[in-house]
Amino acid sequence: MSQHYRFPPASAYALNRCLFLLKSDDAFRDRYVADPDGATAAMGLAAEEAAALRSADRDALVARGAHPYLVFMAALRLTMARGGADIEYF
Repeated sequence: MSQHYRFPPASAYALNRCLFLLKSDDAFRDRYVADPDGATAAMGLAAEEAAALRSADRDALVARGAHPYLVFMAALRLTMARGGADIEYF
């Protein structure tokens, strides 16, 4: 039987930790907005993970083990941080 939801693998810990911080930590989010390469390097993300995050490629992030909720919330908070929209519009 195929599972609809798969738990993130341990190998995706750094990616999910980065997404969690983007969602929850204003200082880290500001750092990422100012310097995405430096912030993702400091988190230990692989080049492919950092590229998927930079391009907001949801499918690529989930394929690499990112939790779908964290992908959604990180993208939402980044959009808001960049002045793209307020929470009322999501």
